[in-house]
Amino acid sequence: MTLIVTSEFEFNQVASPNLPLSPLEYDRQYTEQLNNVLRLYFNRVDAILNQLKTISVPYGAFSSDQDQTAVANTATQMTLNTTDFANGVSITNSEITVATAGIYNLQFSAQFQNTDTAFQDVYIWLKQNGADITGSTGFVSIPNRHAGTDGHTIVGWNYFLSMAANDYVEMYWSVPTTDVSIQHLPASGTPTKPSTQSVVATMSFVSALP
Repeated sequence: MTLIVTSEFEFNQVASPNLPLSPLEYDRQYTEQLNNVLRLYFNRVDAILNQLKTISVPYGAFSSDQDQTAVANTATQMTLNTTDFANGVSITNSEITVATAGIYNLQFSAQFQNTDTAFQDVYIWLKQNGADITGSTGFVSIPNRHAGTDGHTIVGWNYFLSMAANDYVEMYWSVPTTDVSIQHLPASGTPTKPSTQSVVATMSFVSALP
């Protein structure tokens, strides 16, 4: 169960108690009244501490271990097929879906390869629930093949997104030539290096919606 901190939670509403003024001399009724006020206050503090034990913030970490290609000058989805960590966030092919409304931080990286002898440009942007997100497009150039070696670069940045419950977001890319692809790289040695996922994406809860 995922609980999000909002103004509806008791610990966002608790306030210090208004203590009664003390008499000049000992008064049993005043003492009992004071104890009751303090007892109620500390009972609420105990309840708040118990709530804090159950808070779980949504997150997701996903990746792909597959090579990805695109038709030239065609909007193409970046796909994800591996769930590394998840709590209230899930993937279905290219869709990253949140179960709880809120502001989320989406971060991604993609490992591009260019087999052409010229630099090639790549556009990357987001769609939310199938609609383009205005201002989300990034534009980068992938290095050319040189000295018998394909050009490589890893591209990544992050976005803040306002998401309703069950909204999904997708990452799209477009290239002018099929010489550019997104590559999964196997483990290699000397020195020994682990494999490289073609796409990595994380979705982190930032705040409840205003």
